[in-house]
Parts: sequence; structure tokens; C-alpha cells
Amino acid sequence: MARGRKDDVVIIKKYANRRLYNTESSAYITLEHLAQMVREKREFKVVDAKSGDDITHNVLTQIIMEEEATGQSMLPVNFLRQLIGMYGDSMQSMVPQYLEASLEAFQRNQSQVRDAMAGAFTSGPLAEMARRNMEMLAAAARGVQPPAEAAKDEKSELAEVKAQLAALQEKLDRLGG
Repeated sequence: MARGRKDDVVIIKKYANRRLYNTESSAYITLEHLAQMVREKREFKVVDAKSGDDITHNVLTQIIMEEEATGQSMLPVNFLRQLIGMYGDSMQSMVPQYLEASLEAFQRNQSQVRDAMAGAFTSGPLAEMARRNMEMLAAAARGVQPPAEAAKDEKSELAEVKAQLAALQEKLDRLGG
């Protein structure tokens, strides 16, 4: 079988002996491999090798169960109770779309927060403070004190950074007031 492109759906066959076979790589894989494919946003479909039935949902649920069992619990007990309680409820059909939309919104917000934090620490006074902190930690780890001249330079630069932060705070106060 020809190898698929990055955006193709990879077919995974599950055999009666519970082994998973990746038809793209022509190799047996584990649930851990499938979890990694999910993290890499690779699309795949798991089919029962004998019947051809799509069992992707069952396998993804099994991956979640294994992740939860390894102590990396992400689903609180109360949430699981509420979810189980929704089975058979008249609103059951709406729950999947709601959960999917909620997770997509959470991921968008998470990306925006990460981007904002990365920007704050890649330039400007915070970046300089972070760089200096890392240098001091590295020096401490080596058991070496920074030279006296470097300490004087750091004090004057620290005073400069404090002044910049005070000016920023003043601007924020004016904007908010």
C-alpha cells in the first residue's frame, strides 16, 4: 500500500488478538503510538480487521482510560459522574457537540495565553530580568559568584528595569483611570 501524505487518514487495523496494525507504516503499534498520533494531529481510523467496522471511538476511549489509569488524571470524578448521568437523558444528543465546542474554545484561549506570555518574555524588561535570573541560577549551580563588576552592572541595570516597570505601571494607571 502506498504511504499516505501528512493530511491523509491513516487506517489502523485491530485484530482479534488486540494488536493494532498501521497500514501506512506496515508495522504493529501500541495505544501509546495512537495517543502520540492524536497529539501530532494525525487523522486515523481504527477498523476491526475481521468485520471492517469502525471502532475508532472505542479505541480512543480506551486510550483515555489508560491515560487516566497512569496517574495523569484529567477528568474529575464529579465530571465523570455528571457525564454518566447524561446517558439516556433527553439532552444526550447535544452533549457531544457542546463538549467539542467547549474544548475547542479552551484550546483557542490556551493558545492566546501562551502567545501573550511568550511575547512578554521574549523582549522588553521582563525578558531581560528572566535572562539575568537564568544567568544567576547558572552561576549558583556552578558555585560561582558573579564578579563584583558584574554585580554593579546588574544593580544599575536592575534600577533601570525598575524605572521602566514604574513608567509602564504609570501608563497603565492613566489608561485605566
